[in-house]
Amino acid sequence: MKALAIGLMSGTSLDGLDICLAKFEKQNRWTFQILKAETLSYSEDWESQLRNSVHLSAEDLLELHSEYGFYLGQRVKEFIHKHQLENIDLIASHGHTVFHQPKRKFTLQIGDGRAIKLETGLPVIYDFRSQDVLMKGNGAPLVPIGDALLFSEYSACLNLGGFSNISLQSGEKRIAFDIAPVNIILNYLAQKLHKNFDENGALAEKGKINETLLNQLNALDFYHIPPPKSLGIEWCNQHIFPALENIETLDALATFTEHAAQQISLVINKNNIKDILVTGGGAYNTFLIEKIRAKTKAEVIIPEKEIINYKEALIFAFMGVLKMNNEINVLSSATGSTADHCSGVIA
Repeated sequence: MKALAIGLMSGTSLDGLDICLAKFEKQNRWTFQILKAETLSYSEDWESQLRNSVHLSAEDLLELHSEYGFYLGQRVKEFIHKHQLENIDLIASHGHTVFHQPKRKFTLQIGDGRAIKLETGLPVIYDFRSQDVLMKGNGAPLVPIGDALLFSEYSACLNLGGFSNISLQSGEKRIAFDIAPVNIILNYLAQKLHKNFDENGALAEKGKINETLLNQLNALDFYHIPPPKSLGIEWCNQHIFPALENIETLDALATFTEHAAQQISLVINKNNIKDILVTGGGAYNTFLIEKIRAKTKAEVIIPEKEIINYKEALIFAFMGVLKMNNEINVLSSATGSTADHCSGVIA
């Protein structure tokens, strides 16, 4: 079995749209090859629209859902033309998360897949999360199916994006869960200092750890709930941003970096993980990575750039391939849903 698929990913940290073309092949096991990949930065207008989408009226949000779908379709069409690509089997689009409230049985990733199909003329799979939420799952994390089938040589996989999440084998099951916010908070703080992000953790390194704030963060209920569990921007708005309000920005960066490192290391140590593959933008935060290495005995593996940058887009492409083949692409052991299932809407 072979497939050529494009995966689209837009993360909560709004650093751009990841587009990844990959070839997948299954003989005894699945293998992959990333053929072309790039990140397209959002214009100020698009970044603002996506950032503020949570405040829109129902009508305006529906309009943005369509418009963003056409935007995604146009970007993919340009990507295909630029690289003169042929014989693509499908596009799999994660969309951009506006709401994520699984306890209330809804999650919303905007970017209508039908608009992408109209722009590109290719089959599109989208809305990967809603079915899981309706099946009493968290709708997240979804990436563990790719970790299990494409990256099984590692004891665990850690993604440091807007939020940190981990996936690991526990007996016969693949378990996965969100650990703590990372770049969604660090980027917000860096932007207060007129930087897009805290490059290499250099700003955090200059600050002092505020022990009171650190204890307050570590005491939050979420960290003491057993998995499966997931985080969303709503949780940060309620628990994190208010706590940072009166803290000097460099000190807030230092404290939150320490907090994230502590929570991540606790999970690594508790699960006796021997080696861990680290991807996502936070893999470039050397200050954060050094802190994690110092707090755990696990071998912390930073792979080549294309895996760091595009692993999520790659896995959504893979999930699209599994959906087209009517194979399981969401694991209940990771999301907490009532059963493993094959998720995504085909346009």
